[in-house]
Amino acid sequence: MPEIFNKLEKLKPVYDWLYKFLMLICKLLLIADIAITCLSVGGRYFNKYIPFWTDPAWSEEIVLTLMAYMAVLSAALAIRRRAHIRLTAFDAKMSKKAVKILDLISDIAVMGLAIVMLVVGMKYAISVGAKGTYVSLPSLSKFWMYFPVPIAGIFMIIFELECIEKDIRSFYEKDDEPKKEEEKK
Repeated sequence: MPEIFNKLEKLKPVYDWLYKFLMLICKLLLIADIAITCLSVGGRYFNKYIPFWTDPAWSEEIVLTLMAYMAVLSAALAIRRRAHIRLTAFDAKMSKKAVKILDLISDIAVMGLAIVMLVVGMKYAISVGAKGTYVSLPSLSKFWMYFPVPIAGIFMIIFELECIEKDIRSFYEKDDEPKKEEEKK
């Protein structure tokens, strides 16, 4: 196997740390989403009984923004685990080399999407998002509503680099060699 793969193997702890960090961010976003939703629903229902507990006007827009962050960031997490929906029905009927080539092409296409998300998403966040404000929070720019797309693009690029490296590495492995990932499972 080429020496470059041994050098790239040293990046695995960085990928692991980024994955755990992104997972933590998604968990915190989910907790905030649930808390704000409970505050909002409670304010609507219990306002009859507890007059000072009201539904904050900003709750709906903030919950939707947090959900946008979770959706695109969790998509980046799914790339690393290869958990996206994939058409594998024909894999058994094709040669292993053809499947490896298609996996590589698929990962390159997703990398292209990630680059588009980063570039176009940042343009939208800066141009469109920065010009508007939230209706219920006029001091908060809508930049934050568009910002999850380029952020997810960055993480998708990072995790796709790892996937593409694994795809290329698979061409150098013998079919009877056990893969390190399969040994860990």
